[in-house]
Amino acid sequence: MALRPASDLDGFRLWPGLLDHLAQEQLRDAVFARLREGPLYIPRLPKSGQPMRVRMTNFGPLGWVTDKAHGYRYQPTHPDTGKPWPAMPACVLELWDRLSGYKAPPQACLVNLYEKDARMGLHIDADEEAWDAPVLSISLGDTALFRIGGALRSDPTRSVRLASGDVCILAGASRRFYHGVDRILPATSRLLPKGGRINLTLRRVTPP
Repeated sequence: MALRPASDLDGFRLWPGLLDHLAQEQLRDAVFARLREGPLYIPRLPKSGQPMRVRMTNFGPLGWVTDKAHGYRYQPTHPDTGKPWPAMPACVLELWDRLSGYKAPPQACLVNLYEKDARMGLHIDADEEAWDAPVLSISLGDTALFRIGGALRSDPTRSVRLASGDVCILAGASRRFYHGVDRILPATSRLLPKGGRINLTLRRVTPP
């Protein structure tokens, strides 16, 4: 039987609690194991060089990075270690296969760690050539207040709570919608030893 999302608005689909507690623990452990090879680092904004409010890393053949000198881009190596990114966990690839409906596998899995004061301003994921591919997001840890709008920054927005184990997709029209994270709700999960939220987003970068 096909999985049915709890909501579907212009291609934004949300599956609350799709990962049960055991699956969340297994994915958490897979992420932590890979951080030894591809550690979290603080990305910096183009031009200003100001640090972002999240620490991040990537899994897969490509990783999304940003810095003052070269701006937003994808590259095959970690900017601090110079080594290839760790491989994606098998379970996230399985989720992509089950939910994305896309004809090719993801090439990048961006891992963002949101600590208690972290947030992400409204933005569009626009650095990929494969605009027809969805972006799949997996939440682990504390609940986030996720905000999604429309194709224009001035469009009305709505707030959605993303809890640990929730999975959502930006596809169709919503793939080009502004979205961000307003704040993290502390102590809403015990999954991460130090609290906070880990968000994994799977992207296809180049057309298949």
